[in-house]
Amino acid sequence: MQTVTLQVQDNTYDKFIWLLEHFSKHEVTVLEQSKYISDDTYLRNIDGMVQSIQEARNEPIENGVTLDKLEW
Repeated sequence: MQTVTLQVQDNTYDKFIWLLEHFSKHEVTVLEQSKYISDDTYLRNIDGMVQSIQEARNEPIENGVTLDKLEW
């Protein structure tokens, strides 16, 4: 199964949803519906995110961790 993320213009949205509703639930499922906001706006809306980024910018480079030291 594939997942696709799309941006649909407001004036096309109703027609697009109408089209999707003509597929069976086994063929196409709408996982999430939301208004698009930019990544920047999204991050700024998370409590403490701006302050955390500002504090991280002030941190000395020597405190950084290289990619090979990160545990994914």
